[in-house]
Amino acid sequence: MPDQRTVNRQCTLCEAHCGIQVTTEGQRVTFIEGDPADVMSRGYICPKATALAGLHHDPDRLRTPMRRNGDTFEPITWDAAFAEIGQRLRATRKQHGPSSIAMYLGNPAAHSPSVMYGLLLRAALLTRNFYSASSVDQFPQEFAAWRMFGSSFLMPVADIDRTQRLVILGANPAVSNGSVTTMPNAKKRIRDVRRRGGKVVVIDPRRTETARIADEHVAIDPGGDPYLLLAMLHVLNEEKLVDSEVVERNLSGWDELCRLTSEVTPEFAAARCGVDAEVIRRLAREHAAASSAVVYARIGVCQHTTGTITHWLVNVINAVTGNVDRPGGQMYTTPPVDAMRWLRWLPIPYGNWTDRSGTRKAFRFELPVSGLAQDIINEGPGRIRAMITYAGNPVLSTPQRGKLAEALTSLDFYVAVDMYVTETTRHADIILPPVSPLEREEFDVLFPIFSVRNNARYNARVFDTPDEGLEDWEILARLVTEVTPLPLRRFTGELLNGVFSRVSPLRIAAVGVALGPHGLLRRGTRGITIKKIKDTPGGIDLGPLQPRLAKLIRTKDRRVQLAPPDLIAEARHVVNAPSPRSTKFDLRLIGRRHLRSNNSWLHNVPTMVKGRDRCTVLMHPADAATRNLTAGQRVDVTSPVGTITVPVEVSSDIVRGTVAIPHGWGHHEGATWSVAAQHPGANVNLLHDPEVGDTFTGNGGLNSTSVHIEAAAKIVT
Repeated sequence: MPDQRTVNRQCTLCEAHCGIQVTTEGQRVTFIEGDPADVMSRGYICPKATALAGLHHDPDRLRTPMRRNGDTFEPITWDAAFAEIGQRLRATRKQHGPSSIAMYLGNPAAHSPSVMYGLLLRAALLTRNFYSASSVDQFPQEFAAWRMFGSSFLMPVADIDRTQRLVILGANPAVSNGSVTTMPNAKKRIRDVRRRGGKVVVIDPRRTETARIADEHVAIDPGGDPYLLLAMLHVLNEEKLVDSEVVERNLSGWDELCRLTSEVTPEFAAARCGVDAEVIRRLAREHAAASSAVVYARIGVCQHTTGTITHWLVNVINAVTGNVDRPGGQMYTTPPVDAMRWLRWLPIPYGNWTDRSGTRKAFRFELPVSGLAQDIINEGPGRIRAMITYAGNPVLSTPQRGKLAEALTSLDFYVAVDMYVTETTRHADIILPPVSPLEREEFDVLFPIFSVRNNARYNARVFDTPDEGLEDWEILARLVTEVTPLPLRRFTGELLNGVFSRVSPLRIAAVGVALGPHGLLRRGTRGITIKKIKDTPGGIDLGPLQPRLAKLIRTKDRRVQLAPPDLIAEARHVVNAPSPRSTKFDLRLIGRRHLRSNNSWLHNVPTMVKGRDRCTVLMHPADAATRNLTAGQRVDVTSPVGTITVPVEVSSDIVRGTVAIPHGWGHHEGATWSVAAQHPGANVNLLHDPEVGDTFTGNGGLNSTSVHIEAAAKIVT
């Protein structure tokens, strides 16, 4: 009988990185459970953690490089793959220039320290055409941080473990376990706020899983958030509820902000956001009166044309009530590798270049992905002719009117770093598959920056890396060598590969820890090292968040900027804009997330797709009744740019006039996920217009899309 053993590590499928114990017999995973010693999750896991075993053993997962042969793929060696990639990409760059090669970095890339090699590859390409999932889900949050605190990396987190009042907009941490505020076992943390006498309020068009465990759910119309927040600021000013000492000492622009909000009364806002004026007044008063309070907003408000404005106003309300850089409010971590300390010095270019249409501005060296398809398809100077994607499925996850698959097919050459043949990578010429998450040794440097508690945790390998397998960083490092112009390539390339082979993410992290605020070089013998972290089951608890904004802020006057002129001007435009008129597209579409779903890449694990159909359109009973629709009936959901067909789910948990559909579905012929093909669902991003996005950043406008719903025109068998 094979030896049984248990390995402690984390689940890396979402930002929570919950601690797990993986039990194996030989080369098989037999059980995955929560790690009670983990300093962040304390034994909690969600169903996704068990999917790590399914991913590892999935027969559809690629284990060797694949090269296109007509309509199919055939295995090739790593050396042959890298040689062909290097030759073809260098030829493309020589003939058409560096920006003829584009790169897309997907969401899963951020869940591994290999992301630093992805960014190194982006630099080696010398291309302006770089895209990532950030321009679908977080650009507005970064932009607001840049304009207020001086750096896009200075996004504060909600100190949920010590707050007495938690207000949540456009987020569902009971399902996500936090995003840009990493909070494993968010349900317990939310309940703990209430147990210590605090209050939790969820403001959302849907009574989410988080709203069900909160003290109060305030139903709001999609897109109504900036009106609500402006009216709350109106009340705070009119009733003199701001923390005047904090405003005088640490904040700039309060008087100008007051002029903006002077006419945005709760009555004016109520007509725009669907929240009663007296409720708005109460929300403002309660926030000011709480001993500590924090408004936490996330992807639901990011994915809107007013995403930046909303995140700015969230930060402003926290600031003027004295809840920035204070326990229980918005704070900054002191992580083991203090990347914020260095990254905040990076210049943040904005608008230094645009996409080929001239309408989408680059932000922090990156273009909005909504313009990618057209920059590939449209003929003429500057056209993208080659592509590298890393750990992403943008055909399903980005708004592109169904054009991206066609665009990828038209490329001269396309390379994908991915474990699967997906709806995106099926168009690749070569696919380079990294080993499974359980075959990697890692130390995460990113998510401790956004954690609700300072911590240091190590991720051990469960299985040895296969002899012919490469980790993500090793693949990306080889690609850097292949695309970098090198004299006497045969010799200098071997030298560079030799250097990379000795500079692993773990070794880089070891230096970062040593130089970090908790390291030996800062704290002597009391400091931590990578070895100490590896030898400590469950990781090391580095304590609660501490005030440090004064040391990090990068604005000219070293004060928080409440009234950046461009944001003030756009807010005036939002306030003065006419109310949208009713059209034949009479419903507003928002997103929805399920606990067993994580974008598109868990739908090939049987345990993640079993049970009821989760790719549905959620409707209020009254909306369904007026259209003579019943639960389970298939309907056509049509927007100005597309139509999809999904079954109806009826629930009073969503406000009238609003519907919700999850993303990540739409699996079809061509991809080789055998399980996902049995649960195809529909691609909701076909309904979103790529020309509609956040005013400043071009972040995809995936919430509040206008749609029309009627019984399906044809029966789908």
